[in-house]
Amino acid sequence: MKAIITAFFAMALALFAEEKKPLLLVLTNHGELGETGKKTGFFLSEAAHPHEVFTEAGYEVTLASPKGGFAPLDPKSLKLDDAANEAFWKAFGNGDEDRPGVAKTMALSEVKPGEFGGIFFAGGHGTMWDFRASAELRAVTASIYSRGGVVGAVCHGPAALVNLKLPDGSLLVSGKKVAVFTNEEEDKVELSKVVPFMLQTAFEDMGAKVQTAAPFSENALRDGRLVTGQNPASAKKAGELFVEALGD
Repeated sequence: MKAIITAFFAMALALFAEEKKPLLLVLTNHGELGETGKKTGFFLSEAAHPHEVFTEAGYEVTLASPKGGFAPLDPKSLKLDDAANEAFWKAFGNGDEDRPGVAKTMALSEVKPGEFGGIFFAGGHGTMWDFRASAELRAVTASIYSRGGVVGAVCHGPAALVNLKLPDGSLLVSGKKVAVFTNEEEDKVELSKVVPFMLQTAFEDMGAKVQTAAPFSENALRDGRLVTGQNPASAKKAGELFVEALGD
């Protein structure tokens, strides 16, 4: 009898492990801040904090990007007094002071969506140029979501979801509660005339229910299998809600 019980629990644990499919954490490949001559890229804490939450919950995480290869970091976000930032940077950062970033990411064209349980988009202003333009990004995201996976994004990361349609032709975010980097926040960082579009306006135009909080304060929302966060302060909470959605 003891052997049967032991075998049962071993089988249950094996099934649970199988359900924990790996996750994709997507970074931008774009490193130029419009015509300003300044550098941008992904925002470190918006990758590091969700990554920490995902790995602590027992998920394997693959770093990806629209084109693969080098993912530039927004130099302003390289703050290593934050433990999660430091751990992520030690694991993946290239340490190049002239052009910091992550040297190796998987191209989304190489991703097999059925192998992943969710996809999460880190923010950073670079995303505003390449996320919305990537056909591979849209295809992988729609496939993961339509298979029952979870989609998440924080700050400017939701640029990935602009005009993203599901196989039935509907917009993924239409009618859903979302949090994105707001027009007010873009004004406050004085980049409203630099970015190619305003994220909040784009989501409102798609029929999403944008819920805003005070500028730069925590605001992360879950609507079913869609998780979004407003700004860097929302990255960890967005990661936690993402894991919650994976478990349901």
